[in-house]
Amino acid sequence: MFAALYGELAPHAWRDPESELDAYSLFYHRSLALSWLDDRSAGGGLEERMCHAPGLWGMNDAGWNHPLAAPGAGLISWFQVEASAVAGDRPLPVRPFLLCARDAMARAGTLSLSAVQLLLPVQGLDASSRPPYATVPSMRTVPWFAECDPGSRALMEVSINGGRDPSIATLAKQLADHLGHLDQDVFVCRSHDVADQDAVLPPPFDDDFWNGSSLHGVVLRGELAEWSCDAIGWLTEVVADSVAQLGFRSPLLLTVTRALSKG
Repeated sequence: MFAALYGELAPHAWRDPESELDAYSLFYHRSLALSWLDDRSAGGGLEERMCHAPGLWGMNDAGWNHPLAAPGAGLISWFQVEASAVAGDRPLPVRPFLLCARDAMARAGTLSLSAVQLLLPVQGLDASSRPPYATVPSMRTVPWFAECDPGSRALMEVSINGGRDPSIATLAKQLADHLGHLDQDVFVCRSHDVADQDAVLPPPFDDDFWNGSSLHGVVLRGELAEWSCDAIGWLTEVVADSVAQLGFRSPLLLTVTRALSKG
């Protein structure tokens, strides 16, 4: 999984401007503290590795800047992990991934988030293995968002791109219908369109890193319960499982962007 976060990060006034904060270290230690880090492949002998705990992901890389970031896009930080095998009644761990990234950035400054871009290994999801009570596992956590302030609802759009795989564009209406039939109002889809390459924010990695370029995609527009890493993570988990149910089997690039206003 890869996450790129865009917007502004105002450094804390109390932090030494000469210090060199390490995004990798902050994310690693937050993952470790929350027992989300799978460090069984870490260094040391066999006996030491056997004592390490399984987790949601293995650490790969992270940084504040990236040489392949689109100029002027406002990249704040990026994080790359190797997702562990997903249990049959669990989603890809996108929510904890984004919450860990959020916590890492909070150590550096105050975050104002405008967009989140995610690369998800949807090809590793086996929709047929989902038990009846968790066909879309993230639906089990809908009650968490029931206590959100109604005034926190935010207009946004999510670009869902399959790269060179054209099948995602043919699933546009099916995906919108599927989301509409789920018993939830965390994300309410108002419209959808097939999207071309120009509609996608260029990701900060090479085409051969996934299935790029971003040639075939869909854009969903609607309203999210709140503009937060928690809600964005929930939405992307649901989208990943939904497209897997519809037969999509390629890496998926999602870009979630907040609308400027409700006007």
